[in-house]
Amino acid sequence: MEEQRERLEGELLAAIAAAADLRALEEIRVRALGRRGEVTALAKAVGRLPPEERRAAGQAVNALKRTVEEAIARRRAELERIELERRLARERIDVTLPPRPRPEGRVHPVSQVTEEIVAILADMGFAVAEGPDVEDDYHNFTALNIPPEHPARQMQDTFFLEAEEEGAPLLLRTHTSPVQIRTMLAGRPPFRIIAPGRVYRRDYDMTHTPMFHQVEGLLIDRRTHMGHLKGCLIDFVRAFFERDDIPVRFRPSFFPFTEPSAEMDIGCRRGKGQLVVGAGDDWLEILGCGMVHPRVLEGVGLEPDVWQGFAFGLGIDRLAMLKYGIPDLRTFFEGDLRWLRHYGFVPLDIPTTYGGLSR
Repeated sequence: MEEQRERLEGELLAAIAAAADLRALEEIRVRALGRRGEVTALAKAVGRLPPEERRAAGQAVNALKRTVEEAIARRRAELERIELERRLARERIDVTLPPRPRPEGRVHPVSQVTEEIVAILADMGFAVAEGPDVEDDYHNFTALNIPPEHPARQMQDTFFLEAEEEGAPLLLRTHTSPVQIRTMLAGRPPFRIIAPGRVYRRDYDMTHTPMFHQVEGLLIDRRTHMGHLKGCLIDFVRAFFERDDIPVRFRPSFFPFTEPSAEMDIGCRRGKGQLVVGAGDDWLEILGCGMVHPRVLEGVGLEPDVWQGFAFGLGIDRLAMLKYGIPDLRTFFEGDLRWLRHYGFVPLDIPTTYGGLSR
């Protein structure tokens, strides 16, 4: 057996030294040390020797195994070094070339304008409040002093659901005003909140979609009056459109939840198929507003003789159309990447608190 061991050691060490690559070296390892390898077979043969010869033969075979393993490890390290040197010589990077362009995402105009509105009104002290999209009749209509015969309750305007809550049908909210009701019921005055979010109405054309976005504001305090409302909204539109010369007027109107109520118009100029916000000889309705109706205050447990406040509501999508010249509201929801690349915003535009965005 000793002669066989010496012969096998010489053959394996020569083969290991001559291995040209890692694949050839692995084949030699399997040939020598695998389950059916030559060294493994020699180790099994030790068991068939006479007892007095087994110890010495076993030690010799174990020494052969260690020698072969160490030789394979050294040759593997040498081959890996050679392969690395070849790769370094073959694979080059030209660091003078410009990087390949990476697709850059865009912020949707609705998201951008929402951030602008929130930033401006937050600087005036308004906090953001949220509420559910699925509402009940009380919070969406009754608590806002909307009588049963009001057209907004009819099927042609409101998305009613089959589900009911306490016997009353549920619906998709038609405005974010229910957030005002929930806020006043859950807390104690004074209140100064804005409620941005999705709303739903059965309408679809160039300036209306079944789902759109609104932001509504509410301020309740002991000494709030119409002058505060007008000052707040005038400052807001001038900050949003980033123009100090925008003329503003308020026209009497009607909303069930405010008294007195008003529509706010801003000056504009129309011509050659364009609408330019600012000084001009024409007017454009921009939002609705008014002093909170005493019945609404009573409904949430506030005494109208003690607490007064104002509310306003405006369409986020419509403001985006006006400020950034987007002609058709329906394109906001079509998911066209070409449209988004044109009208979208770079994500690094950082909102500031007053006076629009810094770019």
